[in-house]
Order: sequence, then C-alpha cells, then structure tokens
Amino acid sequence: MELRDAVTIPAARETVWRALNDPDVLRHCIPGCEELERNSPTELAAKVTLKVGPIKARFAGEVTLSGINAPEGYVLSGEGKSGVAGFARGSATVRLEDVSANETLLLYDARADVGGKIAQLGARLLDKTARKLARKFFDDFAAQVAP
Repeated sequence: MELRDAVTIPAARETVWRALNDPDVLRHCIPGCEELERNSPTELAAKVTLKVGPIKARFAGEVTLSGINAPEGYVLSGEGKSGVAGFARGSATVRLEDVSANETLLLYDARADVGGKIAQLGARLLDKTARKLARKFFDDFAAQVAP
C-alpha cells in the first residue's frame, strides 16, 4: 500500500519540525495512540489500538528516524505487531517546505505492508482506513501546531 500527499500546516517550518519530533505532540495526533516514548534521539516505541473493519487490534512497535536533515525532513521506518491480528511495517519520507513565514508544506510518501488477519480484509478496506487515519493525524497535527 502506498500513500502520498501534501498538507499545508499554518505554522513556520521550525515550529512544524519541532512538533514532528515531540513525542507529546505526536501522541495526541496519532489515532489510537496509547503510549509513545523516545528511546533515543532516533528511536521511538509506541502502543496503538486500531480498528480496521471488524478487527480491533493493539499494536506494539518501534519507529526509527534516519536521513535526518533538520528542519527539512527525515525518513521514518517501523514495524508493529499485534499477535494473531497480524503486523504492519513500513516507511515514510517526510519533507517540509516553506510556503510563507507562517505556513509550511508537509509532503509525505509512505509505503506499508500488512500481514495476518488484517491483510485478509482486502486492499480496498486497508487503503480506505489508511487514508482516513492519515487525514485524522494531519488534521489533529495542524490543530496542535497552529498558533
């Protein structure tokens, strides 16, 4: 599955960059996020509960940041497991571009693979759910970052 989009955030690029690297901000924006802790400057651990179609699952996973080029972007890579419900793993390239002094364009290009019971739900449902979760994240993120 692939997701690609661009979102305008009503804040300066440095403000958006700080928020993208703040576990407290991200915890409030990631749908279903119960825990998000920084293990090192480039590693985070998360616990997230999601409902995909008829399956509700709690995922525990790790996220690694690489290719860090502050305040322009980075690459996130991670994997989450949820017992019999399955697993999800993927990566996303995130770039920030100035639109104006108080607006930043956040561009992302993500790829994900799922397995287990969740994969049996079908590509259409998974794609629809992924897009809905991404939209919720960015709506919440913009609200958290906006002055």
